[in-house]
Amino acid sequence: MKRQAKTCAICESGVHFVDWKDEKLLSRFVTERGKILPSRLSGACARHQRMLSTAIKRARQLAMLPYIRGHAG
Repeated sequence: MKRQAKTCAICESGVHFVDWKDEKLLSRFVTERGKILPSRLSGACARHQRMLSTAIKRARQLAMLPYIRGHAG
């Protein structure tokens, strides 16, 4: 049984560059534990998955996104 191929949500929305300042977009691709979703779950194409991981890591470094969600420390 084959799964239906997921389409890249970023390609469909017409975004050319994933920016680390777009917290709303980045939070969609992070689990509740703070991990980056793999492309097989997120449905992102390889190009945008690489952009997402780089942007999430930069946003974490600059305290735009937490490393762990819900952690009050």
